[in-house]
Amino acid sequence: MLEALSGATRLFIIIGDPIAQVQSPGGITREFVARGRNALLVPAQVSVAQVDEFIRGVSLAGNLDGIVVTVPHKFGAFAHCASTTDRAGFLQSVNIMRRNADGTWHGDMTDGVAFVGGIRQAGCVPEGKRALMVGAGGAGTAIALALLEAGVSELAIHDADAVRRDRLLARLAGRAAAKLLAGSDDPTGYDLIANATPAGMKHSDALPVRVELLTPAMFVGDVITSPEVTPLLTAARALGCGTQTGIGMFAAGRAMMVDFLLHG
Repeated sequence: MLEALSGATRLFIIIGDPIAQVQSPGGITREFVARGRNALLVPAQVSVAQVDEFIRGVSLAGNLDGIVVTVPHKFGAFAHCASTTDRAGFLQSVNIMRRNADGTWHGDMTDGVAFVGGIRQAGCVPEGKRALMVGAGGAGTAIALALLEAGVSELAIHDADAVRRDRLLARLAGRAAAKLLAGSDDPTGYDLIANATPAGMKHSDALPVRVELLTPAMFVGDVITSPEVTPLLTAARALGCGTQTGIGMFAAGRAMMVDFLLHG
């Protein structure tokens, strides 16, 4: 891989803050190589205060073909897209951006379909399930839409920011027949628990739900990639719950992300 690097290498970057936890640079670069592309994905730590200036500046690089976006920039990066897919336009957030022919950016949001694909691969069938999702940020917004489109019968959304939670509930109203409601950290009565927050990246983080109320019949999915097995998933596995990690979610969505980034 390193031997192929040259001035002809096409560049892709992933932006976030923090960035050390991301696993995608290696996985996506290997996918580029497997497809015969001289390209690589590199990480860049960019603060919220600097992200607009950074995207404007890095966009001047003629060999930059794409941007992968992670926490907390998915809503902010949307504003830099001249065009988007329908789902990204509805969600007003993006996690991947590629160049249009005129050099502007075209964005998509694949977190939701990747999460649903990952839990399906782990044996969870979301159709007809009662789901509790924690986190109404960029990833959570996408996962909420994907769960509705996958056919859950009920979706409860919990977020420490009640305004953000209610804004997402209002946006999703009418998108599916599922019952929508404000949730809490109590998972009682739910079949599927989705953590779409950073809670669990540090061992000092509070758990996103009350794990003592989990039952073995529940399925628990997490978006965090480092640590791969978060305290939430550790507790769920100890009780016999089915689980899916953030690494599993990324693996389920990697080919779709690369398809988008390399399109055209």
